Amino acid sequence: MGDWWYRNIIEPGKLPLLLALAAFVITFAVVRVITRLIRAGRGPFHDISAGGAHVHHVVPGVVLMCVGGFGAVASRGGGWAAAVMGAVFGVGTGLVLDEFALILYLHDVYWTEQGRKSVEVVVITTALVGILLTGVVPFGVNDLPPGQRLGRGGLVLSVLLNLLLVLVSLAKGKLWVAVLGVFLPPVALVGALRLARTGSPWAKLLYPHFPRTRARAERRTRAHDARWGRSRRWLDQILGGIPDDNPPRSGGRTGDDG
Repeated sequence: MGDWWYRNIIEPGKLPLLLALAAFVITFAVVRVITRLIRAGRGPFHDISAGGAHVHHVVPGVVLMCVGGFGAVASRGGGWAAAVMGAVFGVGTGLVLDEFALILYLHDVYWTEQGRKSVEVVVITTALVGILLTGVVPFGVNDLPPGQRLGRGGLVLSVLLNLLLVLVSLAKGKLWVAVLGVFLPPVALVGALRLARTGSPWAKLLYPHFPRTRARAERRTRAHDARWGRSRRWLDQILGGIPDDNPPRSGGRTGDDG
């Protein structure tokens, strides 16, 4: 265990990345718990306001991301300072990406179906950073023999290709296929080759020009939702909470946290 920890975490300088990921996931989980308590009117938590204006937690998140990012650069990637800045950056990223949908739609959609975009981005980010930590992308390992370096170079190229397939799957509206595809490349390939879900960016961009393809995608989406829709809604509610029935007006609030 000690040899694995040194070779895969300490030697490549991945300790700051590990702390950033841990802080990111923990922050997201804690924030979701607090926002649900605020929404339910339980506990000592409440919204934060300044001068009558609601302060979204994306605001301190941006500040912490700046502090952690610039601090990590200033620390030159080593020592305890880099580890601390990595954790600070992770906390800030968790706060920001938890409200990614707010940034995307430019109004408060935290407890709506649109707000699920934040959860999707957090899941994908966690999976991608997890790949860096598991050694699948072996940057930074020193003293490798020439043959092993060549093999790792090919591995990096294959990871980049797999990342492209993951992004295509995500653009086709296949979140969980994309997440599994990060770790299982054949899954990403299947997701990239199959028809996109209706309403996905891929379908909106390309399928209007191909009526037959759009009709096939609609039939497949209905069949998929009939089989897996209930399970997917249950998982979405576990991660993101139960959405409001009525979407918010532009600039409105839906009971977000502080």
